[in-house]
Amino acid sequence: MASSHPNIYSLGQLKASGYVSRTIKQELRENLIHKLTNKLPLFEGIHGYDETVLPELQRAILSEHHIILLGLRGQAKTKIARLMVELLDEYMPAVAGSELHDDPLKPLSRFAIDLIAEKGDDTPIVWIHRSERYTEKLATPDVSVADLIGDADPIKAANLKLPYSDERVIHFGLIPRSHRGIFVINELPDLQARIQVSLFNILQEGDIQIRGFKVRLPLDIQFVFTANPEDYTNRGSIVTPLKDRIDSQIITHYPATLAIGKTITMQEAKVKKGQEHIHLPSLAFDLVEQIAIEARKSEYVDVKSGVSARLTISALENLRSGAERRMIMNGETATTLRMGDFNSLIPSITGKVELVYEGEQEGSLIVAQNLLGLAIRTQFGQYFTEPDKARKLKTGNPYAPITNWFEQGNELDLLEADYHLAYQEKLHNVPGLIELVMHTLPDLNEADALFWAEFVLHSLGEYNLIGRNKLTKGTQFRDMMSAMFTDTNFDDEEEGDWEDDDKPKRR
Repeated sequence: MASSHPNIYSLGQLKASGYVSRTIKQELRENLIHKLTNKLPLFEGIHGYDETVLPELQRAILSEHHIILLGLRGQAKTKIARLMVELLDEYMPAVAGSELHDDPLKPLSRFAIDLIAEKGDDTPIVWIHRSERYTEKLATPDVSVADLIGDADPIKAANLKLPYSDERVIHFGLIPRSHRGIFVINELPDLQARIQVSLFNILQEGDIQIRGFKVRLPLDIQFVFTANPEDYTNRGSIVTPLKDRIDSQIITHYPATLAIGKTITMQEAKVKKGQEHIHLPSLAFDLVEQIAIEARKSEYVDVKSGVSARLTISALENLRSGAERRMIMNGETATTLRMGDFNSLIPSITGKVELVYEGEQEGSLIVAQNLLGLAIRTQFGQYFTEPDKARKLKTGNPYAPITNWFEQGNELDLLEADYHLAYQEKLHNVPGLIELVMHTLPDLNEADALFWAEFVLHSLGEYNLIGRNKLTKGTQFRDMMSAMFTDTNFDDEEEGDWEDDDKPKRR
């Protein structure tokens, strides 16, 4: 596996070095064998595919196959294709000036053949980095044969004073210019059927024909296609002869566990400058991932469309930004995430799920709020006694001190404008709340304990043990019965809104 730029700049020097030409598929295969043999990293940053997708991909490369990655959106199909570049030699020799990256020992284009015939061993050589050997094209209905394969270029014909019958007037498309490289077509079914037909010869015989020119270019390309199963019925299909020419079809999938999904989300979500001062308890990451899990099994969400990992990535970024905005508005330099900040990620849900008819009737905002509620309930059950079981206990109901306090007419308004000390004081004023959290999770620090305490309140609201009303800039918790007879859409601007000087009122 070539790992450095050789000090070779002519065809004669290249021959003397003992360089041996390999096809792109041989190169990928031999470098994969080298990495597998030496236990070197492969496809770094891809998680959850170690026992499924990646072994199948490796077998396809060893078989020197063209590949299609088939799966729903957000399943790392394009990322996998891009990482295949790491299996190429770091540098590859090519005839200088050739737009097809001609192999100096096996020239393909008329330009390279003529140059070598003229200069022989003095033919100049350039070295192409592997990053320049990857081409990616999104299939759209307007893609033409000329875009992919090529066409006669009238400007080139005029400049060279050549007739259109001369192959030197050809303007090569993306595929010929990907000679000796990896060519990826994303969303293959979106490509018109007549354009797909133009790929037949390239995949089977490795050559192209351009507008009847008497030119045969035995191209050397590793093709990788991606497709979404839904596309087969909704937007188009892969024509059968083309599908037959793609050697290996590899099915991708969503993370099998919450832990794998969380690893992916944390890896991909960007922490902006200044957000490093925002602490997120581990439960926050679990809740974000649980939302996607709930969405993937929701009756309101179109399962054929899928729920992309981009949902959780965007949600985590919005969650941090929500806490950051509160921190800035409160004039604080650091903060810990609050459950109230989860309202910030609602736009990440509404924009990234395709609803079925029933979901459209409910409305995307309501569906998003319901998904958050389901995630809260699911995670609550991982740590605390289910309220329905606790309610049946004659003694020792862990939630009784909390619910009794609200039944006595007490209310709790947790506002976005609350300073940390005010937020802390309010949660400590609820009897049994902090005690319940610390009894269940005794190793929590104070900041995390407050987050968990607010999580318990939201969970009890989900189980209808206490009332929970959405305020303009926060959430109100109260007795369940009184909440049922109160309008939930009232204004709280008199309590905790930011004043003209952007400083929050203390409560």
